[in-house]
Amino acid sequence: MTVLPFGDAAVMMLWEFDNDDDGERIKGECNSGNTTSGVVVIVHMTNLILNGCGGREGLCWIKVKFRDFIPSILNVSRQCLASGEEDVAIIAFEIFDELIESPAPLLGDSVKSIVQFSLEVCSTQSLEPNTRHQAIQIISWLAKYKSSTLKKHKLVMPILHVLCPLLAESTNENDDDDLAPDRAAAEVIDTMALNIPKQVFPPVFEFASVSYQNANPKFREASVTALGVISEGCLELMKTKLEPILHIVLAALRDPEQMVRGAASFALGQFAEYLQPEIVSHYESVLPCILNALEDASDEVKEKSYYALAAFCENMGEEEILPFLDPLMGRLLAALQNSSRILKETCMSAIGSMASAAEQAFIPYAERVLELMKNFMVLTNDEDLRSRARATELVGMVAMSVGKTRMEPILPPYIEAAISGFGLEYSELREYTHGFFGNVAEILGDNFAQYLPHVVPLAFSSCNLDDGSAIDIDECDDEIANGFEGVSSDDEAHDEPRVRNISIRTGVLDEKAAATQALGIFAQHTTISYAPYPLLELLFEGAAKAKEVLDTVMDIFIKTMVEDDDKEVVAQACTNVADIIRDYGYATLEPYLPKLVHATLLLLQEKSACQEVESDSEIDDEDSAHDEVLMDAVSDLLPAFAKAMGAQFDSIFAQLFDPLMKFAKAFRTPQDRTMVVACLAEVAQNMGFPIAVYVDRVMPLVLKELASSEATNRRNAAFCVGELCKNGGDSAL
Repeated sequence: MTVLPFGDAAVMMLWEFDNDDDGERIKGECNSGNTTSGVVVIVHMTNLILNGCGGREGLCWIKVKFRDFIPSILNVSRQCLASGEEDVAIIAFEIFDELIESPAPLLGDSVKSIVQFSLEVCSTQSLEPNTRHQAIQIISWLAKYKSSTLKKHKLVMPILHVLCPLLAESTNENDDDDLAPDRAAAEVIDTMALNIPKQVFPPVFEFASVSYQNANPKFREASVTALGVISEGCLELMKTKLEPILHIVLAALRDPEQMVRGAASFALGQFAEYLQPEIVSHYESVLPCILNALEDASDEVKEKSYYALAAFCENMGEEEILPFLDPLMGRLLAALQNSSRILKETCMSAIGSMASAAEQAFIPYAERVLELMKNFMVLTNDEDLRSRARATELVGMVAMSVGKTRMEPILPPYIEAAISGFGLEYSELREYTHGFFGNVAEILGDNFAQYLPHVVPLAFSSCNLDDGSAIDIDECDDEIANGFEGVSSDDEAHDEPRVRNISIRTGVLDEKAAATQALGIFAQHTTISYAPYPLLELLFEGAAKAKEVLDTVMDIFIKTMVEDDDKEVVAQACTNVADIIRDYGYATLEPYLPKLVHATLLLLQEKSACQEVESDSEIDDEDSAHDEVLMDAVSDLLPAFAKAMGAQFDSIFAQLFDPLMKFAKAFRTPQDRTMVVACLAEVAQNMGFPIAVYVDRVMPLVLKELASSEATNRRNAAFCVGELCKNGGDSAL
């Protein structure tokens, strides 16, 4: 069906709608099954809303009317789906996308019917993959932009009751992987876990606990996939349930079905990455299972198991890894000679992690590993360059483990091979090679000076590369051309060229970062031998240039803290500011102090842009909208201030103290309370004697936290008691 361009009748209908006070006639068009008119209503209503037609009063009227129209819009969409006209429903979903992303509270209670419709569509296997994908995306946008709305209307459980079983849906080999329902569902569950972890973990854990024993292997696969997917967002909650979670995943790693074992090895890799350091304490049960999985008949299971092993061993110590070192290295060395290219690359990462963990205990295996790496470090075919990069990285890691005495005599051919790799025009190889040079410089010290004339120019060459950012501009207004003009959340969308896509080639940035780090290591470990080499004059031309750069950066960070609506972005800005303060001290901080204190106060009061609650959401004090990651970053600012200012921080801390203590109230989570206690401890440590004024108000909280059931809370409380006693004078006694 072709909906656009519209005929004269449609134009008249739109004109009449603008002059129709109650819109009943238009609703009649929708309910009558006139799908063309129905879609016109969707488009026209969205234009009016997003462009603010009629000023503030008009916008309020339109919002109310739009909510009245949603049942009719959904009715039209259902009729279209029933008659095979799926493109109309897709248009409806695209419009809902725009409305969800809008900062204006447009949906109200209608969000329940929108979610219900989306769940109906995404769970209907007879529909086209793209239609189902659009429905799943609605849930994704709601989780990202309106997560508090999902909580308010108690929609999280119904959503997960549909999405978790979708993980078990079989995918047609001919279907586009990006549209596959199981993959799309996993991405949405991940988004939900990142934004509303407390609501997501219980139903997902329940699904996994029931499904891992299901007779259908797809459901067993789905059970461990779900646990792996939520491990980043729900990390704190999962750490408290590691025993039963590992019971599920390790059982799946022994499952007779390959798909289940593959999902289990993926989940273990995710756990090893995100559930640190608690996951390492289970090494005695986890490592034997990974060891068995390395012998799996499936290359897919092997690859994911190598990844899990690499991630797991990164945080292990020599004593923990030693009992498993010989059998694991036997498997890995065999795999380096008899596996596919992809498996070899993952295998090298695992060996590198084991070398770092084992340190001197790795010496018996170093010679064999280094000999094998020679073969990889001379590869020149395009498809082999990633393997060459991994091999170069691994040689550097082995060198760090076994030390200067054993490595120095055998290094020249490896360094020569590494330098020759710069002629192959492969950014990742250059990135890993800079890391390799840094490792070698660290172990050789002044003896690395002989290589400086060769490696320093290579590092400068990487530093001076174009960043590779690209912005695509639409020369013509496609929205006008296709009849959807005005369906944009930007009121000035047609006044400027439309930015269609912004991309940054992060490979080049990673290379530049590695090169910069290498230069620092060269200067640090070769000392006077590095003196003849120039500084990065193009980046920092004297103090004036540095001040200009700092002013620009700090202005951006402070503005972000106050005005940006994304909590993760604001958290990163806070972290960056804290790092700058710690690195450069009070003299650097002073010009920005008033604005920084104001921004910090707003964040502690939960009044910044990223903490504003949509007016169609209601969040109680007990279910605060603040994000733990954000507030952890904000609370790190106070110790940074105190370290830079010492006792002078007292007057500023007086402004921030009460807003900070709000997070320590009894109804707050244990994570909130320990955040406050840790912050107070570091402030006391860095501010010194002025903390005495606060001891009477702080000590009851800290003593109560000493009896917490959470180990982290007890640890932070003990630290805080010590600092209060040390710096609080008689009031602490």
